[in-house]
Amino acid sequence: MERLIFHVDVNSAFLSWEAVRRISQGGDDLRLIPSAIGGDRDKRTGVILAKSIPAKKFGVKTGEPVGAALRKCPDLVLAKPDFKLYERNSRAFMDICRLYAPAVEKFSIDECFLDMSGTGLLYPDPAATAREIKDRIKNELGFTVNIGIAPNKLLAKMASDFEKPDKVHTLFYEELESKFWPLPVEDLFLVGRATAEKLSRAHIRTIGDLASADLNTVQRLTGRKLGQQLLNFARGIDDAPVLSQPEELKGYGNSTTLAEDVTTAEAAGRILLALTDSTAARMRADGAKAGCISVTVRGNDFKDRSHQRKLPEPTDITEEIYGVVKRLFKELWDGRPLRLLGVSLSELTKEDTEQLSLFAGESRERSRKLDRALDSIRGKYGMDTVVRASTVQSGKNVGRKHKAQIELRTEEKEG
Repeated sequence: MERLIFHVDVNSAFLSWEAVRRISQGGDDLRLIPSAIGGDRDKRTGVILAKSIPAKKFGVKTGEPVGAALRKCPDLVLAKPDFKLYERNSRAFMDICRLYAPAVEKFSIDECFLDMSGTGLLYPDPAATAREIKDRIKNELGFTVNIGIAPNKLLAKMASDFEKPDKVHTLFYEELESKFWPLPVEDLFLVGRATAEKLSRAHIRTIGDLASADLNTVQRLTGRKLGQQLLNFARGIDDAPVLSQPEELKGYGNSTTLAEDVTTAEAAGRILLALTDSTAARMRADGAKAGCISVTVRGNDFKDRSHQRKLPEPTDITEEIYGVVKRLFKELWDGRPLRLLGVSLSELTKEDTEQLSLFAGESRERSRKLDRALDSIRGKYGMDTVVRASTVQSGKNVGRKHKAQIELRTEEKEG
């Protein structure tokens, strides 16, 4: 049986979902004015998570600092992220998709794959069915999606990235030469900037160039495993199944590419604490603990270096994880300016394997109360509502003061 895969991708998801909410409350449609999601306008902090098409015309870019975006577009309307809103809308559009497909795989909060293989009797015209799904999402939920149709997940995802918004595109094997191979090689899934530069220096500038390249040449440029994967993708080969049930997570991670190079351990420490805090919070929300912690840095030579350490027992406590993160960073950093910092937690367990300790028990319980308090506040009001003092100020006394205040409020509420 020939495979038939749809890839559904929400157009400017975070901004579209916020726009729909504001319209329902009688406000303006953010999609029609220069607007963006992310950061704080008054403090000019944070980064742009999503932007409208009018904002894009001013040069506003996803991932850039809010301050830089405001210099390009002083009248930019900024909305703070609301991940509860995003989750509701994500579930809503995927529920519609599940009415049509035997298997639906959530690929990210705003993307999913539908395995439509074997549905030819029900839906003899795939493009018409995709338009029906697209229009139903638009009419019932108020936002638009793109849908790519192809014989595998890779090509379906590539097709959905063609002209936007509110479009349906196909990318079948007979269309590779006209639609796929002329695209620049950096458009291919898994090809990052550094890989694209290596391929370009070898005169491999389009996906078609890569598809016709020699395997040994590609592997010499990109590595053995990645080289084989990229060559397969360039030739339209992908046999990955659509997984209706998500695979068990193997780890949690968070990294950030820095707007300005970090040159001091103090600045790096604040960023690493923020990364540790958000990553540990996600892990706690899933009821997991980590048995291994790793830190990654990228210097101004664009080379990544990482260290990891296994723990004597798994933990989900931010303070304990950050203690290991600091030690790993100290061992890892050679003093050169840093462009990226990352924290990863792996070797997960959901079993309670904690060893009892007469002396550490009280301290760990205080740390847990702090974590629970922060998680509760952020769950209601968003991740930016409250931050640990050490991420914005230096000094142990300041950190302890804020920590004590949060713990006191938690105890009063629970009492």
